[in-house]
Amino acid sequence: MTNNHVNKEIASAHYALKVLSGKWNLPILAALCSNRIIRYNELKRQVIGITGTMLNQSLKELIDYGIVQRVQYNEVPPKVEYSLTEVGLELMPIYEQLDLWGEKNLERKGD
Repeated sequence: MTNNHVNKEIASAHYALKVLSGKWNLPILAALCSNRIIRYNELKRQVIGITGTMLNQSLKELIDYGIVQRVQYNEVPPKVEYSLTEVGLELMPIYEQLDLWGEKNLERKGD
């Protein structure tokens, strides 16, 4: 098997992991999975330790990937809501399985 063949076989998994691999992407996705629709300040409160700059950058990246959608309402004060897109909702079972796997293996690690 050539390296090109192997790379083609893992390209889709590599892309999926790239989407999830940002330092703050999983915590943001977890908050969105729990809340469905959430405003910026509430999201920032739920993702403990994230700065405003990092939250903005991570949200922009997730929006570019088509995972998160941003809806801005033209009112005063401005209202912005974030939620998972249909593509993002497809990640929920994967996220849940990753969480279960992590719990199981964290317990093993303690043995």
